Amino acid sequence: MPRIKVARKSTAIDMTAMCDVAFLLLTFFILTATARQPEALAVDTPASTTLIKLPETDIATLTIGQGKVFFGVKGQNVRALTLEKVGNAYGIKFTPEEIQRFSVMESFGVPIGNLKQIIKLSGPERNKEGLQTGIPADSVNNRASELNEWILQARYATKELNNKDMRLSIKGDAKEEYPTIKKVINILQVQNVNKFSLITSMRATEK
Repeated sequence: MPRIKVARKSTAIDMTAMCDVAFLLLTFFILTATARQPEALAVDTPASTTLIKLPETDIATLTIGQGKVFFGVKGQNVRALTLEKVGNAYGIKFTPEEIQRFSVMESFGVPIGNLKQIIKLSGPERNKEGLQTGIPADSVNNRASELNEWILQARYATKELNNKDMRLSIKGDAKEEYPTIKKVINILQVQNVNKFSLITSMRATEK
């Protein structure tokens, strides 16, 4: 007997609903994502498999690379009070406008004498490569270094405003020479800070 042929019919799938869901998800991720802030000093951190996330508040980050040290504190109110305290320590008066502009800076790396010029600049201008020379980490005439003063006053400001001890993290370039990192660690130890975090980039776990 001859085989009965079944007529083939074209099939169509309505993708409208799936497209709507895809665009809704895309819109959600775009609106909830946090833009990465530009860095004044870009560093290539060493790889690690550790999954511990840094806290969002009451923490300061020391970024080390190219022989330079940059300093950043979380919290606009903490940054503003830290600037006032450091200014008082060095006899430098900052205007309310300068304090406000400094409070939105994620990090900086210049001597205190050049800070006003950096504050005046816009974000892209401020982050131009080579413009900021780093915070001095060496003591001068038996006076503690400027980096020591920034860390100390930031700790005071955090304690005063939030009644919490400020945590410290070090973000060092994987190829950074040891002497600069050693200076930073020595400053922390002078202040009896012997516990701090090391920021690393994620790598796959070895099997």
